[in-house]
Amino acid sequence: MLSPESYEALKKQVRRRMQIDKRVLDTLREQVRPLRSEVRRIQPRNTTALSLVATDGGYLRLRFDPFLIQLVRVVDSSNNEYCLEVISPTATVDEITERQFDPSGKPKTALGEMMACLGVRELPELSHMIRLDGDGNFTSPSWVQVYRELVEWAILLALVRKKDFGTDTLIIYDGLLRSKVFAGYLFIRYREALEEAIERQRVKNNRRIYIAGLAKYSKVLARYRLAMTLEKVLGCSYPCYVEVPRELEEESYRWSEYARGDDRVVEGSEGNRFVAGKMFFVKFGDRPTDPIWPVDVLISQIDEAPILLGYMLADALNGFPVPFYPLCLQRAHEFAALVDFDAEVLQDMVFEGLRSSLGPEGLALDAFRLQEGDPASKRY
Repeated sequence: MLSPESYEALKKQVRRRMQIDKRVLDTLREQVRPLRSEVRRIQPRNTTALSLVATDGGYLRLRFDPFLIQLVRVVDSSNNEYCLEVISPTATVDEITERQFDPSGKPKTALGEMMACLGVRELPELSHMIRLDGDGNFTSPSWVQVYRELVEWAILLALVRKKDFGTDTLIIYDGLLRSKVFAGYLFIRYREALEEAIERQRVKNNRRIYIAGLAKYSKVLARYRLAMTLEKVLGCSYPCYVEVPRELEEESYRWSEYARGDDRVVEGSEGNRFVAGKMFFVKFGDRPTDPIWPVDVLISQIDEAPILLGYMLADALNGFPVPFYPLCLQRAHEFAALVDFDAEVLQDMVFEGLRSSLGPEGLALDAFRLQEGDPASKRY
């Protein structure tokens, strides 16, 4: 604990540091000041809103999990399940690939269809983050998280390509419309395939499909939130939005290519490989202090952003329990979460599977379950 003398010394140093660094805040205020004249009001529009969410592996906490199993599960806001896989970090690339294609090489999953669309057959070809060692095994267990994201992108594409929509529909992706898990320019080819599917829906079925991504956190918003508050950007008494210039995005990211879209060409730099959306700051509430969300609009639909955000507003006004946050996203998260009873059932499945694999030794597992897993916890 700090002594009174240390507290006073620390207080003086912090205050001095803040005074010196105020020039940083002044710069940020200068950067966002022009946005005040670009703020636009959102007019609510009604249509079907749908969201896809993958079960977050970080929330799956089993008391006993010797093989670190992972569940790859994707559901939508209507509780339709599109994927349910059990994998572990020790799985082989051949095993995972065989799940995507039948013996004739025809895709049998959404991920297989996406791989075929992008012209790749193996996971390491699809993502540079999935690497193999000399024996053909995955070099890092983090491939599971990459695989989960790839499956989520694949199901989004399959949904737009194959689903018969009854009305114009807004699909909200859980996160921004940008990714670094795809190898080379495959993510740009993915975006083009998504745009082609949207156009086919318009021509063939007379349905407009809008794609947006909403993130709970963004480095861009975190960097400029205070400056925007001081400059009263989005401080209106009605729902509103403002387009975020690419320059402000590049100032916020360590790797500027994560902010570089097709509309931002830097001489001597590679083209856009990771970005499929254009960022907007959006406030769905009618009070100046209501939350602001970073929203990515598909690049090809930037001109339709007022319509798209109007659809999103109608869904966000019904948000519960988080106010002014799209209801379809909240429902999808609720359906995707494996907690309480579901987690207990999965834990029992792990024990039953292990007991079966142990054969005659499986009886020892019952005694093992009665042992204290964390004896040190008794010290509290």
